[in-house]
Amino acid sequence: MTVTGQDARTAGSGLMTSARTEQVTTFAVHITEWKRAFLERYFPERRFHFLPKDLSEGDFERLWTPRILAERTAELFVWGQEQPAALAALATVRNIPVWFVEDGFLRSARPSASRTPPLSLALDRRTPYCDCRKPSDLEALLGTYDFEADRSLMERARAGIDLLLRSGISKYNDGRARKAEEIYGEKTRKRVLVVGQVEDDASILHGCLKPMSNNDLVRLAAAEQPEAQILYKPHPDLLSRVRAAKSDPATIAHLCEIVTERLPLAEALRTVDHVYTITSLAGFEALLRGIKVTTAGSPFYSGWGLTDDRQPNPRRGRRLSLEALFAGAYLLYPCYFKPETGARTSFEATVATIRRQIEEPEALAPLRPAWRAWGPYGILRWRHLLAAAVTPAIRRLGNDRDVEDFRADPIRFFRSLSDCRLRLIGRILYPFG
Repeated sequence: MTVTGQDARTAGSGLMTSARTEQVTTFAVHITEWKRAFLERYFPERRFHFLPKDLSEGDFERLWTPRILAERTAELFVWGQEQPAALAALATVRNIPVWFVEDGFLRSARPSASRTPPLSLALDRRTPYCDCRKPSDLEALLGTYDFEADRSLMERARAGIDLLLRSGISKYNDGRARKAEEIYGEKTRKRVLVVGQVEDDASILHGCLKPMSNNDLVRLAAAEQPEAQILYKPHPDLLSRVRAAKSDPATIAHLCEIVTERLPLAEALRTVDHVYTITSLAGFEALLRGIKVTTAGSPFYSGWGLTDDRQPNPRRGRRLSLEALFAGAYLLYPCYFKPETGARTSFEATVATIRRQIEEPEALAPLRPAWRAWGPYGILRWRHLLAAAVTPAIRRLGNDRDVEDFRADPIRFFRSLSDCRLRLIGRILYPFG
């Protein structure tokens, strides 16, 4: 069955804000400290309560279950894939609405590791869009919407694709204006780009049903394209050590040229003939440029007749045009926000905002607090020296994102932990503030 018009548009999470007569109470999980301010700004109709990180099941039952049940208009926001089991059970039994929240496909001039607020969000009532194990709102939208009957939408999609290609804007952008020839050398044969990802990221764990590493992907491309120049571009978060690598590129260096220099994705794709990816959005951006794409997993854009899919998805059998896929994923599904006010805006306005951010990078620079000789970090801020000693312990106990949060604001990091023992350690290390 296909659907058209407003019914399908509201079925996508991008237009999820209907008129409400009362403020909704939203209990949010997995929301790191730096994300809380922009969520409150983007959703003023919601009253947020942020559950602590590492919340035990006992503390949830004792402290949070009564608070959630006491609210007549309660709902849940879950950032990422993993909904705590106790929270999921409560939502199911009490029929509490759940929204899964992720960055949108057009994010900002800087990656998430920079703590730059996203200019778009994907909110899904079924499952995160990168989870191929069950249908998301995005998959349902792509599978049912009558795109060809919506002529104005298709015209907007064609113009939107042209706008992206002309602007060189991507989900993640890099202000360094370099050329592919500087990095890849002169093109003398077919050029294949293998797009690396963070291998323990949810987009791979839930978007690829069989184990697949970046090295495995390079081996696949090299075996299938023996005469081609194979380029392997590791994920920027791995190169900058924001996230830990799970496979060693040195073991496949004889099969490819490893690209470690920073290069905007639009430029990285410009001279490429074929892209191999597991689930990366770079595959869809390659499709927009007319490049053949092989997917080892099942990203949202696979299964619609546009990609060479190595992991079939039996739920997706419909053939979509590139414009229809773009319209669903970029125009109907996400929410776009103005960075200054948090008000809703359009895809086109967001492209212009990111272009402006790239051209005026000083506008993105975070405001630094005035320097003081004393304060919560001690005289001459000597307590910042503790970070070097504490970071390895946090890495062992937590993950790379915890390390990132700790380095950004050690005091707030410890104060936000749910484990009272860890909070006590933080109070000993950082007694003030």
